[in-house]
Amino acid sequence: MRASIRRSAIFTSAAALVIAVCGTTGTANSAVPAEPGDGELQFGYVLPETGQLAFLGPPQIESLKFAIQTINDAGGVLGEPVPKVVSGDESGSEAVAAQSADRVLAAGVDALIGAAASSMSLTFIDRVTGAGVVQCSGSNTAPTFTDYEDDGFYFRTAPSDALQGPVLADVVREDGHKRVALIARADDYGRGLLEATEKSLEDGGATVTLAETYDPKATNFDQVVQKVKNSNPDATVVIAFEEGTQIMQAMIESGIGPDRKGVYGADGLRSEELPTLVAPDQPGRLAGMKGTAPASASNEQYVKDLRKFAPNLKELQYAPQVFDCATTIALAAEKAQSDDPADFVEEMNGITKDGDKCTTFAACKELLADGKDIDYDGVSGPLEFTDVGEPGQATIEVFGYNDKGQLQTLRTEVSKAQP
Repeated sequence: MRASIRRSAIFTSAAALVIAVCGTTGTANSAVPAEPGDGELQFGYVLPETGQLAFLGPPQIESLKFAIQTINDAGGVLGEPVPKVVSGDESGSEAVAAQSADRVLAAGVDALIGAAASSMSLTFIDRVTGAGVVQCSGSNTAPTFTDYEDDGFYFRTAPSDALQGPVLADVVREDGHKRVALIARADDYGRGLLEATEKSLEDGGATVTLAETYDPKATNFDQVVQKVKNSNPDATVVIAFEEGTQIMQAMIESGIGPDRKGVYGADGLRSEELPTLVAPDQPGRLAGMKGTAPASASNEQYVKDLRKFAPNLKELQYAPQVFDCATTIALAAEKAQSDDPADFVEEMNGITKDGDKCTTFAACKELLADGKDIDYDGVSGPLEFTDVGEPGQATIEVFGYNDKGQLQTLRTEVSKAQP
């Protein structure tokens, strides 16, 4: 069944839902849902405005708004300006995220950006793709999505942890560590990155002394930290979100913090605020900690332009990837000459590879107008979407904290999917 038929079937109930939630957060919640192919490309998002990943909300939300402004500055999509985005809060709660997705869908969006967390996307992906709406996340990294049954409507510009894990393992081994403990959140993100890192460590000759998942909603992490200590590692990899603050504090108190052992994190712990959260009076206690994350600050011009657009931004994590979600969707609509997701979804993969290279919406749009195939290289790097709608390669940042507890980019490197 074509997505446009599926979408029209939900509009009657969607209109009733919009009326029911009138007055909640979101710019289009009081509007009657639009039919697909109405001439306007309408974006919505479900991203963390509150909750444990709230620090990842502003860079993604502002970057989406910046992308829309950039698109409109270049004449919009199909000759029409892209309307103001419809907002929804991910909140770190599965129930809230699902309700937010329902509200955004009820507003008649053509594309939904989000969620930030893989586990949150999994709570509503079936709602979105089942409605024939394109979903694109700039930060879902769980390998789960590679083979997920989404009817071809789910995309991500963030690389799978199958690409990040090998780089993280290399960083640990390059520092001379041979006995490594891994602990991770017991969700799709944590398990996926743990497994990818564990395999790469063992393939490289390291011994994994512990590979343990924990309940991220726990109030105390002493038990898992004690298991790490008992396994007698040279280094520990911590795959966490906000709860990583408590884990790091417990590790320092147990004598296995960065001042005694190698400590490594991933994108969920990449934050300028982490050192002051862990040790408010001694942020330097995280000195020497390293980690990996999809690169967020390697495109200097984009970073400069985004900071000019949103001068109060502190974090940049996943901002480029969200910008690329929006731009890819807009270019796909231009290529299809339709804002109906049933039409432009067919162009999403192709415009990121095997054509004339272009790096901005304006330049790519001009090439399309001339009848040429394009290869959009985004602000996060070349996308080269595979058949399942995800990057075939990724630029991974290696970060670290210095003696003052300041976050630094140590280097970036390209990781490619195995054939």
